[in-house]
Amino acid sequence: EGMALPQRILFPTEEICMDWQQRQRPGAGLCNLGSTCYINVILQCLTYTPPLANYLLSRDHSQLCHQQGFCMMCIMEAHVRKVLRSSANVIWPRAVIRDLKFIGEEFEPDMAGDAYEFLRCALEAMQRACLSGCSSVDISSQTTTIIHQIFGGFLKSRVICLRCQAVFDSYKAFLHVLLDIKTPSSLTTALEDFVTPKKLDGKYCFKCSKCEKKATASKRVTVHCVPKVFTVCLERAADHTGKKISKIVEYPEYLDLRPYMSDTAGEPLLYSLYALVVHSGDTCLDGHFFCYTKASNGLWYKMDDESVDNCGIHTVLRQQAYLLFYAR
Repeated sequence: EGMALPQRILFPTEEICMDWQQRQRPGAGLCNLGSTCYINVILQCLTYTPPLANYLLSRDHSQLCHQQGFCMMCIMEAHVRKVLRSSANVIWPRAVIRDLKFIGEEFEPDMAGDAYEFLRCALEAMQRACLSGCSSVDISSQTTTIIHQIFGGFLKSRVICLRCQAVFDSYKAFLHVLLDIKTPSSLTTALEDFVTPKKLDGKYCFKCSKCEKKATASKRVTVHCVPKVFTVCLERAADHTGKKISKIVEYPEYLDLRPYMSDTAGEPLLYSLYALVVHSGDTCLDGHFFCYTKASNGLWYKMDDESVDNCGIHTVLRQQAYLLFYAR
């Protein structure tokens, strides 16, 4: 309700396969080409996202792609095939580094970067690739690409004017959620914080269109439509200076998103952890990224650039996580 229906469906949701279509040992590690650990961890987490990997391995995109020059979907398709299908233990993600500027203007091949920023830009670049050749697609239809059908959900923002009690609802598509962890000590308390109503007053006063005055208001954001893959960034930057929040924030192997929905009644919405990114270092401006991913054989691996090492779930759940990937 209140959301515009798409005029066309660019990728039918029923064609998305959430389970691995073939089971195998994990693929290759990735060479660090200078300061590229922040790129490697995101490439690995995306490679082990089952619905995305299934689609890319099918080659459906490249067979129909007419894009001249840079296409992030074609690059990811070639990359995932190389990692999962070649017999090499280590590969060089050269194509990604070569086209780094097209993925995000702020990235330089020989400069350190942030894994969350790279994830954000990589998903946006894949989204642009899915929309190329689709002229004049309405905003709602843009959220029906394969990328939005996998990673995308909708947030609902409800503002209540505390003077006249008027209610204003708006909706916003998301591909990932950023959570404040200054106070919370677990993912679930951070999510509770996220959906707790906030007061808008003082300089954040709300201009009510009903009583036509600036008024104190209450604003609550909830998850309105859940994604197939729920991607969370635990905001570890304490402030703009690069100071880091280094505490352990607990996160479960299985997560129920139902309590954070606009409608909390109904069946649990269960998600399973399949990848996470860890940042090691004293500040957000330096240090090193590595990740843990669950391969198609159901086993967990620590992936640290070139090295791919088997590990257990207890190790996985004890990390200073920065990014968490959960699948329905």
